[in-house]
Amino acid sequence: MRVAALFPGQGSHAVGMGADLTAAFPEAEAVYAEAEATLPGLRALVEEGPLEALTLTANQQPALVAASVAAYRAWQAQTGLTPAFAAGHSLGEYSALVAAGALDLADALRLTRRRGELMQEAVPVGVGAMSAVMGDPDVVREVCGAVGGIVQPANFNAPTQTVISGEKAAVDAAAAELKGRGLKVIPLKVSAPFHCALMQPAQDALMPDLQATSFAPFAFPVYANVTAEANSDPGTLPDLLARQITGSVRWVETIRALADAGAEVFIEFGPGTVLTGLVKRILPEARTLNVGTAEQVRAFER
Repeated sequence: MRVAALFPGQGSHAVGMGADLTAAFPEAEAVYAEAEATLPGLRALVEEGPLEALTLTANQQPALVAASVAAYRAWQAQTGLTPAFAAGHSLGEYSALVAAGALDLADALRLTRRRGELMQEAVPVGVGAMSAVMGDPDVVREVCGAVGGIVQPANFNAPTQTVISGEKAAVDAAAAELKGRGLKVIPLKVSAPFHCALMQPAQDALMPDLQATSFAPFAFPVYANVTAEANSDPGTLPDLLARQITGSVRWVETIRALADAGAEVFIEFGPGTVLTGLVKRILPEARTLNVGTAEQVRAFER
């Protein structure tokens, strides 16, 4: 069975995520212990909340890495299986790299904490905005390029779901034009306009941290957000992870590329079901599974 391991990004968090895994599997407990040793206070925040504090970008990003890696390591210990490939949505790419052995867990936790801080600081509150658009992505690209100001596709999540991001005025102008063309637009409640050119200060500031990080050989390829292509070269990771901050998440292309490479089952590791839902919209016949609880780990069938 050729498994594509998928790791979620922001929005999949919940207070208490992973608690049953840590109680049931020593491998998951070890992940949370390392997370606490690396970022003191993170474990209590995950286990007890409050949700408002956990939702803050600088907390949510490393917390989701811990929860996702804990689920993955519990599953791997239970099944003895290794994926053929992996991919992560936005910050989930860090979890995927940890799973593949290319990035140390402690380094991933520190990097995503720093990444979250920088992304939040890059744009003053109220300056940016994001909206989800339901319709033809080519129309979305065309409109974003024509309205002026900074607005661009941030996430190509599904064949007819694209998230746009940028300056609030430009996002609003694009939304008005898209609605005029018959597309549905839903404003998103976000703390900053992610994956657009406004994040350039965060990209620049994170690069020294990425360049100072030791990356290791991959146990299996990880598909990069910004290229939608398989990568097994540790030397490319500082550039790919930096570019990800301002670049689009090419999720539709990534899932199709995984299928073309021979993925037989797509497993989402961590809390929530966002990614398996997107896979079903991209590849309706695909086999998908979620592994985010102890029950799901125990019930896994090869």
